[in-house]
Amino acid sequence: MSLEDRAKATAKNIEGKAQEALGNISGDPEDKAEGKAKQAESEVRHSVEDVKDNVKKKLD
Repeated sequence: MSLEDRAKATAKNIEGKAQEALGNISGDPEDKAEGKAKQAESEVRHSVEDVKDNVKKKLD
C-alpha cells in the first residue's frame, strides 16, 4: 500500500470525526451521519490497503 493512500484514508477519518463533532454541537443529524459515513469509508480504505499489503507480501 502506498503511504499516500494511507494518508488519504487517515485524512478522511479526521474529516469525518470533525464533521460528526460539528453535527453534535450544532444538532444537525445530517452532518453527524455524514461524518460517521466518512469514518466508515476510511476504515474500509484501510482494510483494502491491508489486504493489498498482505497479498503483496505473500507474492514476494
